Amino acid sequence: MAVQKSKKVFIIAEAGVNHNGSLEIAKQMVDVAREANANAVKFQTFKTENVISKSAPKAEYQKKTTDKKETQFDMIKKLELDINAHEVLIDYCKKRDILFLSSPFDLESIELLDKFGLGMFKIPSSEVTNFPYLKKIGLLRKKIIISTGMSNLTEIKNALDILVKAGTPKKNITVLHCNTEYPTPFKDANLRAMLTIRNTFKINAGYSDHTPGIEAPIAAVALGAQVIEKHFTLDRNMKGPDHKASLQPSELKAMIRAIRNIEKALGNGIKKCSSSELQNKKIARKSIVATRNIRKGEFFTTKNITTKRPATGISPMEWSRVIGKFAKKDFEKDELIKL
Repeated sequence: MAVQKSKKVFIIAEAGVNHNGSLEIAKQMVDVAREANANAVKFQTFKTENVISKSAPKAEYQKKTTDKKETQFDMIKKLELDINAHEVLIDYCKKRDILFLSSPFDLESIELLDKFGLGMFKIPSSEVTNFPYLKKIGLLRKKIIISTGMSNLTEIKNALDILVKAGTPKKNITVLHCNTEYPTPFKDANLRAMLTIRNTFKINAGYSDHTPGIEAPIAAVALGAQVIEKHFTLDRNMKGPDHKASLQPSELKAMIRAIRNIEKALGNGIKKCSSSELQNKKIARKSIVATRNIRKGEFFTTKNITTKRPATGISPMEWSRVIGKFAKKDFEKDELIKL
């Protein structure tokens, strides 16, 4: 299942670490994503020892949603999915007919996901400036979606250069505008930056959203996003760093339903009468009619003709052609004029 330039937006339901380290919860999240009609459900693959140093502090949002005394290392360690869990989830996603995705956070995890045969790799915002990481993924020549939270255009360019130089065709890469604050204030969402990315690099572009609610991703689709990624949870009240900034199942469904409706509403850009409104043309538009009884032989003037519904007679656009002509028959008031 590839990301392509098409009318259909590729929607990633981001499970992330909201499974809290439980395989059963992770499987339930696959079910929710499938029932919401997402294209993919995405997890995170990492070995904590390879990603976080023992002294690394927590982000401010993590301090608010988890035990303040707990280190980032200890918090993340509890959220790992082991090899067996990956195997189970990949198989379960196949059975549920939804694409399994995962963001690797270290080199060992890239190798693991490649071993599992993933055809698409999702690069998280944290790795945009990680040269050895980017090169390793670029060498795989797979489909790539890369989030760009915290990044500027120069950093994005550098990351793309590494991926392409390593062997990944530019056409295989989709760049997501993103803000990594959980939740992201609406004033910092800056959706137009997605257009800047697309126009600057002439590349597929989308949006990874962390704002509250579903408005921002829907607006991003209206702006032309080809990929949308959004965190979800089984319950926002669960303990863990990302639940508070995630959609609940009913909200995920509502977002995807709205996105699919927006896709239809965007249309093909050709301005013409739609099939659904054809029936209204004769009802709503007007024809040239008599304002009073007109006798045969009278000339049509602005005093004896006007325009009224329905549009089953001569169009008002023919007004100048009718004025000055003479009546070939008697006409009653409101009768359609015929020449």
